[in-house]
Amino acid sequence: MACLSLSQLQKFQEDGFLVLEGFFSADECVAMQQRIGEIVAKMDVPVHCRTEFSTQGEEQLRAQEISWSLQRNPSTKLATALARSLGLQMPMVVQSMYIFKQPRFGGEVSPHQDASFLYTEPLGRVLGLWIAVEDATLENGCLWFIPGSHTSGVSRRMVRAPAGSALGTCFLGSEPAWDNSLFVPTPVQRGALVLIHGEVVHKSEQNLSNRSRQAYTFHLMEASGTIWSPENWLQPTAELPFPPLYT
Repeated sequence: MACLSLSQLQKFQEDGFLVLEGFFSADECVAMQQRIGEIVAKMDVPVHCRTEFSTQGEEQLRAQEISWSLQRNPSTKLATALARSLGLQMPMVVQSMYIFKQPRFGGEVSPHQDASFLYTEPLGRVLGLWIAVEDATLENGCLWFIPGSHTSGVSRRMVRAPAGSALGTCFLGSEPAWDNSLFVPTPVQRGALVLIHGEVVHKSEQNLSNRSRQAYTFHLMEASGTIWSPENWLQPTAELPFPPLYT
């Protein structure tokens, strides 16, 4: 697992995202698919959790962290050297998700910033790692980014609702009407790793193809000198603390 080069670091700092093709082999992707199959086979998923991923407000508030969110440690092979090359001193894994994006079913994910849901003080302490378990194409719903949009702060936040509210969370602020012409498509091949800055604006379209677009994604927080907002919907507990990436 090679460290990032200076040019790659500069590209990530400028754009707020970085594509690393061939980060995982085809065999490793197959192993991930097999493992998620084993996990799903043993799961008794409540009906209210059986929904597709969305960042639309009402859908999201009803679902409360959706799309088969799996609160598990990623494999130890996942990017320790990479995290160190980014200067992360105490990275903690705050969440992970396996996204199936089924053929002609996987819904769109509207423009958003991850830090809206995983907020820290100061900002700039959340990093997404998005693994293409299958090819992600224009037809099956690849990621789209607005390069450089990670430098303007966070436009809205999802926070825990006051006690007694019907819903568990609510939004503060509002999402701007992002100019669609600013988005750049990012199709990648199976095995690619996409680094995603917590404040970069990104989205994905609905999967209208006959092929799925499976991906495994998890988020790291730099814990050194960072306050994890007590208003975030996701909070560590004694039973399920945020595990460290470095062991």
